[in-house]
Amino acid sequence: MAYFVTGATGFIGRHLVQELVDHREGEIFVLCRAGSMGRLKTLMRRWGSERVVPVVGDLGQDGLGVDPDWVGEHTGGIDHFFHLAAIYDMTADDATNEVMNVGGTRNAVSLASALDAGTFHQVSSVAAAGEFRGRFDETMFAEGQHLPSPYHRTKYESERIVRDESTVPWRVYRPAIVVGHSQTGAMDKVDGPYYFFPLMKTLRDRLPAWLPLVGVDLGATNVVPVDYVAKAMDHLAHLPDRDGEAFHLVNPEPQPTVEMVNLFCKTAGAPQFATTGPRLPVPAPLRTARLINAVVKQRPAQVLLDQTLGRLGIPAEVVAHTGFTATFDSRRTEEALSGSGIAVPDLESYARTLWGYWEENLDESTGRDSRVRSALAGKHVVITGASSGIGLVTALKVAQAGGVPVLVARGKDKLEETRATIEMRGGRAYVFPCDLSDLEAIDRLCEQITAEVPSVDYVVNNAGRSIRRSLRLSTDRFHDFERTMQLNYFGAIRLVMGLLPAMEQQKSGHVVNISSIGVQTNPPRFSAYVASKAALDSWSNVVASEVVGNGITFTNIHMPLVRTPMIAPTKIYDKFPTISPAQAADTVITAMVDKPHEINTLLGNVGAVAHTIAPKMAFRVLNMAYHVFPDSAAAKGQPSAGGTRESEQIMLAKVFKGVHW
Repeated sequence: MAYFVTGATGFIGRHLVQELVDHREGEIFVLCRAGSMGRLKTLMRRWGSERVVPVVGDLGQDGLGVDPDWVGEHTGGIDHFFHLAAIYDMTADDATNEVMNVGGTRNAVSLASALDAGTFHQVSSVAAAGEFRGRFDETMFAEGQHLPSPYHRTKYESERIVRDESTVPWRVYRPAIVVGHSQTGAMDKVDGPYYFFPLMKTLRDRLPAWLPLVGVDLGATNVVPVDYVAKAMDHLAHLPDRDGEAFHLVNPEPQPTVEMVNLFCKTAGAPQFATTGPRLPVPAPLRTARLINAVVKQRPAQVLLDQTLGRLGIPAEVVAHTGFTATFDSRRTEEALSGSGIAVPDLESYARTLWGYWEENLDESTGRDSRVRSALAGKHVVITGASSGIGLVTALKVAQAGGVPVLVARGKDKLEETRATIEMRGGRAYVFPCDLSDLEAIDRLCEQITAEVPSVDYVVNNAGRSIRRSLRLSTDRFHDFERTMQLNYFGAIRLVMGLLPAMEQQKSGHVVNISSIGVQTNPPRFSAYVASKAALDSWSNVVASEVVGNGITFTNIHMPLVRTPMIAPTKIYDKFPTISPAQAADTVITAMVDKPHEINTLLGNVGAVAHTIAPKMAFRVLNMAYHVFPDSAAAKGQPSAGGTRESEQIMLAKVFKGVHW
């Protein structure tokens, strides 16, 4: 069995190739332009197979520009020809769509015919249905539908070329809007619902989550994760006797667009749009979604949208196509996938994963902020705990702003992965593996950094250890206190002290300590953790007065509860209000740019004031929480609480949002 794949370096293509590598035998030939060979080689390492073989060519040339000698050598030997290379972008112009989608498909069909391939697999789109109204099933194609944009027209035309001109058997796949991987969130571009994520982030940062917003009916949408599309294509391509068929790779239960938007708003912590109300029978021409689509397609509306939503990264073309007029029937595809275990997951089950990946990897707001770029461009930022969580996202944001992250953590492999990601995006980074609980290792680290890194402009003390255990269960575990102090306090100050000579020599430097809201609120069961963070705070406050004359400053961030691997063992936290690692990283960026003495939350300040003016009352409240929240399962060796007690816990967590309980 042998395969030929165009668009293998693209989003769907690279996931399909991974499926073929993992589940099929034989060589996998992938088309690649000569100038893209470096990117392909990186992907080949990730695919982890020597069966993937590059073939130099070009989508815009006849027969895809593949060497005739190669074609002659492999004629009759390609069982499956997958054509994925195309423009999947509503904002692309007519000429680009024509060359890539229509011309590229014709050239691919020509090559498949010359190779006498077994089956030609065309990845089309539900956009081929245009503005057809009603149920559009897999047997339908030329239904006289209106094709409102260059993207719709060329998707229709490229599918027609396959149906009418291919001399080898063919199969067509029509995905709905393809979003990131349902397990990892991986996505390589802003498209579909992602265009609206910056607006959701702005709403989250500027408005309270409880504030209802006025929403309108925007019709229905349909999204599917890329891993479903790749798995389904692999399975459907190898079924016998299905040539000449089209398959709808869609969600059988499409969602109203506003419901999808609200799901992502809820995930982000942004206010949601209220659309509830009496549903009155409205003639089809007067329905809200249809009226909106009709208006936004007019030239004056397009100009207005470009000057408003366009400034938030939402193209006017996308606003004009927020919903589908057709409902896509996928019963044939579901029947063909029956028994394979391949099905579309519910969007609610992976919405947080998609949002988290966008927020950490695709959100470009840090790089676009002129103040941030001015402060960080060309600066070297030492970040501890940089292999995951807050440290990892901070490193990505620093690189996005033109800074050079100096990555420090125990695991070299994860640090190298982070450096590779930064370099693929055009940035630079250093990697220094180090166990920060080993003071002698820190001394060697400081010597290496001072010798190899041109400057030490910022130090972010992010690496830390948290232990949640009551004192009554700690009487025989004094090492818990020693371990937290060793990493959170001794390790942090040893690093700063080792790098101080370099900062003093250059007459500048800023240290950011990731402290905790617990230092202000003193939550029970965190005596080991909070004490270590309080020690770091106090040390920094004292030292700051000694070194400020040398241009060295400190910021202590009293961070609220963050959704990181460190809190994962405490399962009740899964239901608590938390901030994301990206939100925490944004706070770290603010600390580096503005250099305040400390950054607090409102609740943290309230807690600190309460302990000052009404300490007895504060301790009574904390004692109540102590009895509501049990020790963790790891501390007690018992299952976690549930039922009524869990409801009390969640209520308290929402009232005291961000506090570690």
